[in-house]
Amino acid sequence: MKREQVKLSASELAFLRSFKSSGKRSQREYDRVNILLLLHKGKKDAEIVDVLEVERTTVWRTRMRYLEEGVEKSLQEKERSGQPSKYGPKQKAEIIALACSDPPSGRARWTLELLTEKVSLHKGLESINRETIRLILKKTNVSLG
Repeated sequence: MKREQVKLSASELAFLRSFKSSGKRSQREYDRVNILLLLHKGKKDAEIVDVLEVERTTVWRTRMRYLEEGVEKSLQEKERSGQPSKYGPKQKAEIIALACSDPPSGRARWTLELLTEKVSLHKGLESINRETIRLILKKTNVSLG
């Protein structure tokens, strides 16, 4: 099976060179830029793997993505699958507001268990658990103590 050659245009070469020298980039982005530049020079996949210390599949995926979607898309991360968030900003705001309010009488402060009990009474939050509340509060730097 003959691999398709990567021949970059002058504008694509200029874009890659400016991309490389412009500020902070992730190592993956630098690797993809260098893969495209080496492919343009006619280097074989095995040589690129040895020089850049990347996986063979990284070279293959970068080449295919460039050929299918262009130079800019080939440098970007693809969306990763994952479970969508169960609770939206409104529900998260309710939890944060409750954690910032005065604790119930007889208590000095809110605990995660108390918050879980109270929050699970709200519509749409019946199945929320302690860990979810902890993570929501952690992301917003809300301290219970």
